[in-house]
Amino acid sequence: MTQAFTGRREDTRLVSGAGRYTSDWHLPGQAHAAFLRSDRAHARILSLDVSAARAHPGVLAVFTGADAKEAKLIAPPSMLQIPGRGGQKIRNPPRYALAQDRVRYVGENIAMVVAESAHVAADAVELIAIEFDDLPAVVDLDDALAPGAQLVHDDIPGNVCFEIDYGDEAKAEEVIAGAARVTRVALDSQRLVGNPMEPRACLAAWDAASDTYDFYSSSQGINFLRGTVAAFSNVPAEKIRCHAHDVGGAFGIRFGAYAEYAAAMLATRRLGRPVKWTGSRSESFLTDYHGRSLRMEGELAMNAQGNFLAIRVRIKCDQGAYLTEGGAISGFGNLRAAVVGAYRIPVAYGIHRMIVTNTGPLTAYRGAGRPDISYLVEQLVDQAAIDSGIERIELRRRNFIPPEAFPYKTPTGSEYDSADFPGMLEDALRAADWAGFAARRAQARARGKLLGLGCAAFIEPSGGAAPPKEQIAVQFVGDRVTIHSLSGASGQGHETVFPEIMSRILGIPADRITLRASIPGGPALIGGGSIGSRTAFMVGGAVQSGSREVIKRGLALAADDLEAAAEDIEFVDGSFSVKGTDRRVALLELARKHAGKTPHPLDTLGETPAATTYPNGVHITEIEIDPETGVCEVKRYVGIDDCGVMLNETLLKGQLHGGIAQGAGQVFGEHAVYDRSSGQMLTATFMDYTMPRADLLPDLVLVDRSRPSPMNELGAKGAGEAGTTAALAALAGGLHDALRQGGVKAFDLPASPLRVWQALQAAK
Repeated sequence: MTQAFTGRREDTRLVSGAGRYTSDWHLPGQAHAAFLRSDRAHARILSLDVSAARAHPGVLAVFTGADAKEAKLIAPPSMLQIPGRGGQKIRNPPRYALAQDRVRYVGENIAMVVAESAHVAADAVELIAIEFDDLPAVVDLDDALAPGAQLVHDDIPGNVCFEIDYGDEAKAEEVIAGAARVTRVALDSQRLVGNPMEPRACLAAWDAASDTYDFYSSSQGINFLRGTVAAFSNVPAEKIRCHAHDVGGAFGIRFGAYAEYAAAMLATRRLGRPVKWTGSRSESFLTDYHGRSLRMEGELAMNAQGNFLAIRVRIKCDQGAYLTEGGAISGFGNLRAAVVGAYRIPVAYGIHRMIVTNTGPLTAYRGAGRPDISYLVEQLVDQAAIDSGIERIELRRRNFIPPEAFPYKTPTGSEYDSADFPGMLEDALRAADWAGFAARRAQARARGKLLGLGCAAFIEPSGGAAPPKEQIAVQFVGDRVTIHSLSGASGQGHETVFPEIMSRILGIPADRITLRASIPGGPALIGGGSIGSRTAFMVGGAVQSGSREVIKRGLALAADDLEAAAEDIEFVDGSFSVKGTDRRVALLELARKHAGKTPHPLDTLGETPAATTYPNGVHITEIEIDPETGVCEVKRYVGIDDCGVMLNETLLKGQLHGGIAQGAGQVFGEHAVYDRSSGQMLTATFMDYTMPRADLLPDLVLVDRSRPSPMNELGAKGAGEAGTTAALAALAGGLHDALRQGGVKAFDLPASPLRVWQALQAAK
């Protein structure tokens, strides 16, 4: 295994308050924006009077839907553009930055006030007079699909904007119909709010002389941000310079542009002044794109010997009132890729329906379908063990994809790169003391508690093919090196790990290497952002490629400096030397000798092609429930993970810890709830929306058992979403096992104390 590094160089800056986030940017003469938002879920706008707001002292302008329509401020379409079932195309209704004649969810932008201060803008918003004609709201997925249901959009019949399937429908039907045993489960993966520490904000500035824009906002990659801001604001991408420094949490919801960004772009051009907007936490709850919100049904067929024969899934995917770029694909792509999970299942079929409702739009949220399908598959396996009487660990052993079968082609077209599920399972069983669980359960029972044991094996895709490659640039200034990248960090530790990769290859101190990410005006590069757990091996692979190119370029310089033929020179530990002699020159010495040349002769590009890897693992949990109060406690958590070659142990475990905490948040409390009749969001503050706390989890036992990925030279796989993918399935498995001790046969997340207590009381 490659040498692993430890530590994070950016910690001191971030924990000491020296980070620079969007609202820390200020420009001379900046004005401030505030938004009038819909206070109802579905209504026609009968009249809108902004005259009092425009006349308010300090107000510079008020923009309405008419301005948005004139400027063509229309959101980019869904990324899911492949044909659906029967060749259908996805229905993507236009979404303007400011509402037109109808509002479709609580929080939708109606008007924007721009004023000399944020307080004046907020006061003026209160002066806008608006009259509505209320319409029925459909919030629940089943309500939206009911015959005669109110349409969210008149041109989306039945509120289904897309239906897509994969696999072999006829074969799945045949196998399931003839199977000795078929297990069925139905689960909800509830709607979640991303809630990053940094609320959403933006600052837009137009330069009249050059007709260009500077745009400041937190982002998971400036290429994605620039492209989506350009599309939403109807401005050519080459006229926009995007700035993003530190990011106070991303989790998928910082992927692209929001309506407020397009409106600010319009305002700065109209007013000739920079325009800044900083959202409140309440606005974040209502208008940040949400995650999950899937209603899932699964069937698992097996023969009399307990061998899995086929899996079939039916999934309803809530899209909210409008489709975002990442919403529909998050309810489809990764679920299809991992629908068989860790198991050799020869036949698979899935059908997904994208449904619009009078709720906030959805997008990718940490895992983007991976945790959901893992949860469904592992619940099917647990229930199959109950149905068949085969012990659940034995059932998994019988059906795991064996190590020798990799690379493994699934029936839905994925190609898993590498894994050793039987080996990871045995390690997990030992680390979790599975054999001693019966005694611990008896002890818990004696104390009046219910103790459950959960086990989840998972595999998930990371990376992807868009864009087709990732590039970095290497620049030398004196004896210091700068790496330029398009992928900005939001807690992953890029400033640490990429210089360390280069340091290892070039043999120069890592503290002489600096990463500059998402910097406008830097080298022109091709690349994506920090999404899909792709950055470690995509950007890391490009750093490795660029480092090797530096050595090639340095070889020619060293040949001149040492007055020797290039073939007689070798590079070892940061220096070029003539083989068999003591004549040598350090790489950094060569760099200093050529300082001042433009470009520096060692400057170069590095790149790596796009690839998909498959992180995987086995996690085991123990959950204890107090039946008198419904309070759940995680007593034990063990994770055996294969994230490929470990580049930095501290960063890897940090990613797993954070991901596990988010999975636990979904299991034990997080839930964005809308009132079913009015469409009002009932959990729009931290008083009502349960966030995971540090004491939710015990000390985590995490063990690396990696098999290098053959899909990239680093051998790395993703790690950013593995913790969430595993934790949702493992913790839910332990929860369900504990609830079964109290007679509960079915339970939908989240496991808040009240809901757990009610389920146990009902089971009595």
